[in-house]
Amino acid sequence: MKTLNFITGNRNKLAEVRAILGSVVTVENEAVDVPEVQGTIEEIAKEKCRHAAQVVGGPVLTEDTALEFHALKGLPGPYIKHFLEALGHEGLNKMLDSFETRGADAVCTFAFSQGPGSEPIIFQGRTEGTIVRPRGPTNFGWDPIFEYKGKTYAEMTKEDKNKISHRSRALTKLQQWLAEQQA
Repeated sequence: MKTLNFITGNRNKLAEVRAILGSVVTVENEAVDVPEVQGTIEEIAKEKCRHAAQVVGGPVLTEDTALEFHALKGLPGPYIKHFLEALGHEGLNKMLDSFETRGADAVCTFAFSQGPGSEPIIFQGRTEGTIVRPRGPTNFGWDPIFEYKGKTYAEMTKEDKNKISHRSRALTKLQQWLAEQQA
């Protein structure tokens, strides 16, 4: 496989995927309106991928990101986008103010489908960190409040973030799978 059709309208995600996978495969992009279903991270990722494959009529790669607060037993999880839109960075922090732990897992789940009717394959990466008051640029989701080893994602260079992020860990698994397919 020489080209992947990554389904996203988020230019920041597209840039990260291209930066991480660019030496292995060409990453094309298409924006497809996929339904926001409820369920586990894996169920949501698979359903988005199935829908995108049907709309595109061919192979697709989709991505879903979650932020799981340990104190809230995994919430907001895959619904982080909506929580962030409603509450902002400070509101997310306030959700944890009465708890002893501010631990969180950043989770990235890529799903790949060969096309319509093909069962999606999941590639998931996790990075454990801490929820902190916002630091750094605020132009990419919850990056300013997720701290890993003393720096928020927003404070890291793109290169440093791409070495340790939940997204890079998931993409490493995808790269391994792609290499196995070519062998």
